[in-house]
Amino acid sequence: MPSIGVKLYSVFFKFMLKHRLQSRLQALENDAVGGGGSFGVTSRPDEETAAAPNPSFTDGVATKDIHIDAVTSLSVRVFLPDTCLHLPETRSKSRVGVSSSGSDENRALLRRYSYGSSNNGVVSSSNGGVLVKRAQNVDNSYRRNSYGCSIDDSNLKSENGTYRGYHPAGNNFRRLPVMLQFHGGGFVSGSNDSVANDLFCRRIARLCDVIVLAVGYRLAPENKYPAAFEDGLKVLHWLAKQANLAECSKSLGGTRGGVDLRRSESNLHVADAFGASMVEPWLAAHGDPSRCVLLGVSCGGNIADYVARKAVEAGKLLDPVKVVAQVLMYPFFIGSIPTHSEIKMANSYFYDKAMCILAWKLFLSAEEFSLDHPAANPLVPGREGPPLKKMPPTLTVVAEHDSMRDRAIAYSEELRKVNVDAPVLEYKDAVHEFATLDMLLKTPQAQACAEDISIWVKKHISLRGHEFSY
Repeated sequence: MPSIGVKLYSVFFKFMLKHRLQSRLQALENDAVGGGGSFGVTSRPDEETAAAPNPSFTDGVATKDIHIDAVTSLSVRVFLPDTCLHLPETRSKSRVGVSSSGSDENRALLRRYSYGSSNNGVVSSSNGGVLVKRAQNVDNSYRRNSYGCSIDDSNLKSENGTYRGYHPAGNNFRRLPVMLQFHGGGFVSGSNDSVANDLFCRRIARLCDVIVLAVGYRLAPENKYPAAFEDGLKVLHWLAKQANLAECSKSLGGTRGGVDLRRSESNLHVADAFGASMVEPWLAAHGDPSRCVLLGVSCGGNIADYVARKAVEAGKLLDPVKVVAQVLMYPFFIGSIPTHSEIKMANSYFYDKAMCILAWKLFLSAEEFSLDHPAANPLVPGREGPPLKKMPPTLTVVAEHDSMRDRAIAYSEELRKVNVDAPVLEYKDAVHEFATLDMLLKTPQAQACAEDISIWVKKHISLRGHEFSY
């Protein structure tokens, strides 16, 4: 069972959240909310203080905020790990005998079991912690060939540690995969720059060795469905545009290896005409959009699944972006026919069923409201989109004491029936948002979950194919 502290915090959390949701619903009924245009909001002033972006690598990750849409409030926060400038530190310890019988065994007990894990038991719940420990102590020769880099470009960092951005004179940059992260909050709260989300994204960026783009999508009820879903897809298209603009800038208006590529002033004007001057330097220098991963937390999992479906439909139209995997962390799925977990844990911790229904009422219009809406129930018959067999590999993370647990597992089972790599990780004594909520972020279980995710993600972003690469 969850600890006494978690239970007490859950009571306080549910009281405050219910008050906020009911206030917004009342304001919506009074027509005080929802008529403010399409620009929207991406955070709430009455919630936790947002963390400021930090362009220096003081803790191993540099961040910056980018407003990517002129007509809406859509934004992203970029998390760039310092390993983009050099290879991870070489470890001299042997792979044999690195795990101890103390903390590693205790951490392994935090996992309960996993479903449908294929490919040599990558996400085994019984020894996940040991695997992570071994991964941290493997000689980097295994990792070196996977990311295509061998030289440290330390000249990109100034004396005070601030990253200077794109440096066209060098060509030894490490190209890192790009992960799009969608925060939770029931579509009506939360933000991509909150303290909790900032800490979680930094952790994921370091462990997975990826560039994380935390999406600040528009919140309801100011912007109802499909605003948040469209924002997620818009970021994916923006990423593709950035990759193409970077290539255009490189060929028409920049230098590479000390050789001037600007053959004439006309070429420079052509590059600017295509928007080459708007290239995001961090992504241009270090991003590899051909290895794109989606990660959604709670309601962000619904957005991630929608974006994955649209990416499959778009196919080569998104080139060079390719979604190679997605991670759904306790997705915000619901349906009109209750599952066993929804009946047993109708009054579960943090998000009970009544709270979930209230959030969906705020997100969906009155005409569209249904618990079997395609955005809410992934298994509703006749749901539009590509066949499940074309979906990317999908890791689902669920908590034992979460009412939405069974529906997430059922969706994963449907994916496995059509031979999609779709393992499930369930965590014992865990609650909804156990790995991302501010109070629980620093618990051993939250850290173990992030490590388990990194093990699975690295399998699918490795340049060597479907195998481990540390």
